[in-house]
Amino acid sequence: MSQASNPIRYDRDGAVAIITIANPPVNALGQAVRQGLWEAIDRFDADADARIALIVGDGNLFLGGADITEFGKPPVEPYLPDLCTRIEDATKPVVAAVHGPALGGGCEIALGAHYRLAVSGARFGFPEVALGLIPGAGGSQRMPRLTGVGPALDAMCSGAPLSAEKALKIGLIDRLVEGDPRAEGLAYAQELLAQSAPTRRTGALPAPAHDADLFASARKSWAAKSRGQVAPLRAIDAVEASCTLPLQEGIREERRLFLELMETPQRAGMIHAFFNDRKVAKLPELQGIAARSLDHVGVIGGGTMGAGIATACLLRGLTVTLIEQDDAGLDRARQTITGNLDAAVKRGKLADSAPALARLSLATDYAALADADLAIEAVFENMDVKKQVFGCLDAVMKPGAILATNTSYLDVNEIAQATSRPGDVIGLHFFSPAHVMKLLEVVVADQTAPEVTATAFALAKRLGKTAVKAGVCDGFIGNRILATYRAAADRMILAGTSPWQIDEAIRAFGLPMGPFEMSDLAGLDIGYMTRQRKAATRDPRDIVPTWADEMYHRGWLGRKSGSGYYCYGEGSPTPNLEVQPLIDAARGDQSQQVLEPEQIQRRYMAAMVNEAAKVLEDGIAARPLDIDVTLLYGYGFPRWRGGPMLWADREGLPGLLADIQDWAREDPWFWTPAPLLERLVAEGKTFGDLNEGAA
Repeated sequence: MSQASNPIRYDRDGAVAIITIANPPVNALGQAVRQGLWEAIDRFDADADARIALIVGDGNLFLGGADITEFGKPPVEPYLPDLCTRIEDATKPVVAAVHGPALGGGCEIALGAHYRLAVSGARFGFPEVALGLIPGAGGSQRMPRLTGVGPALDAMCSGAPLSAEKALKIGLIDRLVEGDPRAEGLAYAQELLAQSAPTRRTGALPAPAHDADLFASARKSWAAKSRGQVAPLRAIDAVEASCTLPLQEGIREERRLFLELMETPQRAGMIHAFFNDRKVAKLPELQGIAARSLDHVGVIGGGTMGAGIATACLLRGLTVTLIEQDDAGLDRARQTITGNLDAAVKRGKLADSAPALARLSLATDYAALADADLAIEAVFENMDVKKQVFGCLDAVMKPGAILATNTSYLDVNEIAQATSRPGDVIGLHFFSPAHVMKLLEVVVADQTAPEVTATAFALAKRLGKTAVKAGVCDGFIGNRILATYRAAADRMILAGTSPWQIDEAIRAFGLPMGPFEMSDLAGLDIGYMTRQRKAATRDPRDIVPTWADEMYHRGWLGRKSGSGYYCYGEGSPTPNLEVQPLIDAARGDQSQQVLEPEQIQRRYMAAMVNEAAKVLEDGIAARPLDIDVTLLYGYGFPRWRGGPMLWADREGLPGLLADIQDWAREDPWFWTPAPLLERLVAEGKTFGDLNEGAA
């Protein structure tokens, strides 16, 4: 490889060989970088005038992880595990000077070096678990030798990055500095030379002690937290190998586990989700459309949702003006926002809450929004109330300002008509808690201007959220589908299965909670009010969960009242068995059938997928991947399954359609097959084919 085409530069400063990684934009560990590093270490070993080597990254970071352009392709030599061992086997000391993120393979390269220096702000870690994998180049064997087992298990099972300060504390790095990584790394290398520092190979350090109880506890904990995901448990197996096997045998065991995971459906599901995250915001209609400037955001309503939206904006440097009806409401909003920001400080998401609070102002007069670039209403879910708010916003806000509604269900077109500027109106459906949940449904109304949509996506990016474009209908993408699979659960109750059996089966599928646990969390008053809102237009063939209405009338509102489908008090929630007589009354004398967990999961998922196909057919979602992303980030669908549309493709659309047609014999209105699903089966296609067509 010529020096001109080589992304690795080799030069010397006295006795220090400086190996610079220059593969913009992220110094990804593609084949050319791996080859270049190998050749640079060979050259260093042969360079009689070089006594120590410094590996440093050019640009904004040390080394990115795997090159995503190589995903799905056969691996090409030199393989990363061999490269890490080659660096470790260098005959003279090698120093890694790390700045920016050194994650995955980048972290493993650093572990292969003999000494590690990090610039403040650097991050280390192993995010492979988010792709259904474990470290595959010796990370699970070398890190425990430096840090001990506990920190290694935490890093590899969670995938969470470590700050440079934390890395120093646990022994992952040797020195923490401020300033330029090349200059600081060079100074450190010269200091090591002056000390005649040896080649201190990480793999030659003593293996950590094997604590069987620690590993048993870790497996129990992660089996519960991972909800069916395999990779965290395989990471535990790999780290345990570092305690019981010599280095090279441990690396071979790690590689065996890594390659085993490469072939699992979970890994494919998480890769599907990974690429969808990158595709979801790429909308052809927004190419070349510039977003409007956005620095000052108004929020109308200081309840849980409004305060959460305000917090999300403050955390990302925006100025916020919050409007409430009276001073008492403003006081409550300030307290909530202050609590949210203080919690962010405790979690390490924010260094100090004072600057964020300084950007917050509160008022009872809409005139305070005269200079705002965007206003987001988060008031009571009532059309008349929202129209009144938008009339006030229309009167005071400057030309070009964007008027957004956070409605979960209501018609954004109708809301827009309450203003003289419907082109500036858009839906921004945040999910609660708004400063934590990652999904933002961008609901584009009929007259929404393209630059308003572009601004909404720019806002989502600034807030660190994943935006999905949705059309206007009752519930948009997520809540429309949710209403349908929740209705399937209600039908299973009437047919003889208990709400607690359904919840248990759905948790076993991988969701964090079942539909009735979710109802308790949201509040059963929400479901009751939604049913009341839809009563006038409800199809007579639909069913009404009369037991849930009776629960509302009895004041059983879920967690906030202490009882709902479950009783809440000391310890874990327990089933509220007083609900059973209400269910029995609703069932009447119809025959009963208790479904097995697999049958519950099949019906629940079939309802989800069938309605999702209708959402696609109606143009509410543009692509199946938009639905997958929505369910992953807004509704807790297990990431390792990739999303409901990928799940359906894997299960097989013909079999799924056959089941739906079979259930339609008993309930033809609810189980009407989606025409799109029927067409895909007839044509031998999948939802994935629609993604490719859209791309």
